[in-house]
Amino acid sequence: MTISYDYTRRTGIEEITWERFEQLTRRLTEQLAPAGIEVVIGIARGGLFPATVVACSLRCEFFPVRLTRRVKDQPTFARPIWQVDVSAQVADKVVAVVDEIADTGETLVLAAQRIKQNGAARVVTASLVSHSWAKPMPDVTGLVSDALLIFPWDKHVYINGTWQVHPELAKAIQMQR
Repeated sequence: MTISYDYTRRTGIEEITWERFEQLTRRLTEQLAPAGIEVVIGIARGGLFPATVVACSLRCEFFPVRLTRRVKDQPTFARPIWQVDVSAQVADKVVAVVDEIADTGETLVLAAQRIKQNGAARVVTASLVSHSWAKPMPDVTGLVSDALLIFPWDKHVYINGTWQVHPELAKAIQMQR
């Protein structure tokens, strides 16, 4: 299994602007619409951005989950752990589970399994962006790219009274140069 946050595998840098984000979420929405999605589950944190847009665009119910390797924004766990579980309201529904990126693919797989365990009629996995090595690849993806991806909500952080490039991102960018 691929280790998440292994930035040495990235080739190049691709910045996703808010305008590009809108294009990609429209693509996700258009691909998900024929499935008859009734509920969208967004994986917090970054997955909430595309999941919210998709849920609003499809005019369906939305619920967040938190399944992460991070604590206080620091990669901490080798495998994702549950912090906020799936709503019982997925029972008997067609559900799309959405994340911002499928790197290893593991987070989407674990979320889809839990949604099925909670009685969903069908689960469709989706990500705004996927790396080619994601196993399995999401059912729906807006973009496949093996670049270091810079999302608009992750680019800058506020530390000690100043805005700066996210330290983890700054290191990853250095590795690409």
